[in-house]
Amino acid sequence: MSITGATVTHSRRWIELEGADNTRDLGGLAVADGGRTRFGRLLRAGTLQDLTTDDVRYLTEDLGVRTVVDLRMADEAAREGSALSGIPAVRYFSLPLSSTGNVRSDIVADGAEMDIVGHYVALLEGSAANIVTAARIFADDTRAPTIFHCAAGKDRTGVVVALALSAVGVRPEAIVADYAATGERTGPLLDRLRRSATYADDINSKPQQEHAPRPGTMAAFLEQVGARYGGAGRWLADHGFGEDGLSLLRAKLLCP
Repeated sequence: MSITGATVTHSRRWIELEGADNTRDLGGLAVADGGRTRFGRLLRAGTLQDLTTDDVRYLTEDLGVRTVVDLRMADEAAREGSALSGIPAVRYFSLPLSSTGNVRSDIVADGAEMDIVGHYVALLEGSAANIVTAARIFADDTRAPTIFHCAAGKDRTGVVVALALSAVGVRPEAIVADYAATGERTGPLLDRLRRSATYADDINSKPQQEHAPRPGTMAAFLEQVGARYGGAGRWLADHGFGEDGLSLLRAKLLCP
């Protein structure tokens, strides 16, 4: 299906926008009991400040996006802005994710994954309150569809995606595959980020392949969530997201 300014492709999951490179619907993912996640509930994305007028119209009018969850740091978001903030029909939430500077050094994973998996675990520990608030927004059906994002849409966004999907029973291999899908857009995504003074130095500090997501990273992170916290559902419960919230999250994200 094609429309002005955007097309929906790749089995309905990828959302092609002129001003963003890493946007996709979290519908259609396999659940352990044989079901699937619902389309039109949660959309993950990279930075959204370059959205065109047609992109914004498509997201808010055609897809009906009602809520934005911005995982960038406050100063980062202030410098870069957001094309979806200030729109009356869209509620905007700033929920920064930070590891508070403490990357876990006790993670045992294969070489290249070790540091980043430790960072992901540190994000859970450093930003628990904001992650739980995001989960509550995700569970609120009146706020659907919700789009959430960081800068690249890989790391901070990936942690929140993994936790929410794992908590409702999405198969680990489906979560890993979704995480790895960002690799399909690494080139244009990095080109966009390096045009920003906020991100250029980091993007240019290492080769493109080092920015690409590795499936083993997400697999190792999910293993750590299970080993350390008893799984995503238990982590959420231990941080104040009760069984009622988990039931609402399942009802919102899973096909009946």
